[in-house]
Amino acid sequence: MTARIVDSADVSPEAQVGDGSSVWHLAQVREGAVLGENCIIGRGAYVGPGVRLGDNCKLQNYALVYEPAVLEDGVFVGPAVVFTNDHYPRAVTPDGTLKRGDDWEAVGVTVRQGASIGARSVCIAPVTVGRWALVAAGSVVNRDVPDFALVAGVPAKRLRWVGKAGVPLERDPDGGEGSWVCPKTGEKYMEKDTDTLVEAAQ
Repeated sequence: MTARIVDSADVSPEAQVGDGSSVWHLAQVREGAVLGENCIIGRGAYVGPGVRLGDNCKLQNYALVYEPAVLEDGVFVGPAVVFTNDHYPRAVTPDGTLKRGDDWEAVGVTVRQGASIGARSVCIAPVTVGRWALVAAGSVVNRDVPDFALVAGVPAKRLRWVGKAGVPLERDPDGGEGSWVCPKTGEKYMEKDTDTLVEAAQ
């Protein structure tokens, strides 16, 4: 199986695109970027130099993933999402000279396995979005998101817990305090504290 790259996409010859991946119209994948297997890069999406995507990632239309972002396996990035990469952005130096690529230190966003970033959200580097977390559409993420957290708002705050299916968890009537269950899959989870949820031992 080979990658599918449409003619209007701009993919650097120095990028790596895994088997089964698709890069659609007007998308740009820069030099040194690495896409795993079976990824989908939507229309007009941007993948910056050195950005790394795991397997089975989806970048929807016009998502902007600036270097040095890292996305683990199974990450979903919704339409028009932006991952920033500069603490203190300026077009010019204090003397008015146009800044060059080496005039600043890039900082990246990390998105852990299975997490989803909703449409038009902004992740302000450096932040880490935890495993299987869900960022609601239109959120501004300016601090780390715990595993399995559902966050929303400006700035984003945790509202609930979600399971691997992305469905909000419910209290487990058969478990003790801090026990949660996914209504879709039946998988069980344990709340360790207000910011930590883990999969229950089987």
